[in-house]
Amino acid sequence: MAMRSVVSSSGVRRLMEGGGRSSISGLRYFSDSKGRIFSEEERAKEAVYIQKMERERMEKARKKAEKERAEREKADKKAEEEAHKS
Repeated sequence: MAMRSVVSSSGVRRLMEGGGRSSISGLRYFSDSKGRIFSEEERAKEAVYIQKMERERMEKARKKAEKERAEREKADKKAEEEAHKS
């Protein structure tokens, strides 16, 4: 039994260039660990899952950045108030 998987040349190129985690997960679209080619439905489900995880990661990073910015502004305000008192 011959094992085969479909890999695009751009996916391999990104992987070789160190394109990061997303290029590795992009390769998972095409075959599972058993060498079986994914169906269109399985690829669609995985794509939706990956997009959801990316959205959640971006939302978490956005909230963290907003919190840090608010803390920085608060510290700046406090320092400015102390400078005016002196």
